Amino acid sequence: MKILIVEDEVKTGEYLKKGLREAGFTVDLSRDGIDGLHLATTGHYDVIILDVMLPGLSGWDVLERMRHGGRELPVLFLTAKDDVEDRVKGLELGADDYLVKPFAFSELLARVRTILRRGRSREPATLQVGDLELDVLRRRAIRAGQKIDLTPKEFSLLELLLRRRGEVLPRSLIASQVWDMNFDSDTNVVEVAVRRLRAKVDDPFGRKLIHTVRGMGYVLELRDQ
Repeated sequence: MKILIVEDEVKTGEYLKKGLREAGFTVDLSRDGIDGLHLATTGHYDVIILDVMLPGLSGWDVLERMRHGGRELPVLFLTAKDDVEDRVKGLELGADDYLVKPFAFSELLARVRTILRRGRSREPATLQVGDLELDVLRRRAIRAGQKIDLTPKEFSLLELLLRRRGEVLPRSLIASQVWDMNFDSDTNVVEVAVRRLRAKVDDPFGRKLIHTVRGMGYVLELRDQ
């Protein structure tokens, strides 16, 4: 599970980042609204922890622009304001929860896990494109009735491609989502992983699903033969 924290208070941001990582999450931290909005709209996150008072863009503006752009990922607001009007505003803009500072980390963690459970219950247990099926819960891949043995990283890569089918994913995004690493142009880890995945998912079958978009990245989609 990957979480984005958008929080300009250095101490609070580092405190949350450290605690959530110790709880087993992958965490990115942004300190202003403009950068936070960019990450929220270009990255792949399971939940965003969003402060209201931010430089650049307020938390209200970040959430409003996210929703206007079609990004429906869950948002937990953090704020020093306890006014009813502020809580109502956040919820009306599409926030999933609202936590007032100061707060206990245990409460924030419980709320994050509750949001994630709700999100998982809405997600399909099986992802499918053509004759390829991915059982997310059982961690099992099947194509044309044949079981495909995948390593954990290969499964994560295929799941990312399936969840964002039809979208060209740059190598930098794949590296950050699957390996939690910054992309290095001298590293061919993404190319090697895609090549190995294709050998299992595409090569034994007539119709190819994973395509290279030259100079941009990779996309999983059905194409006319």
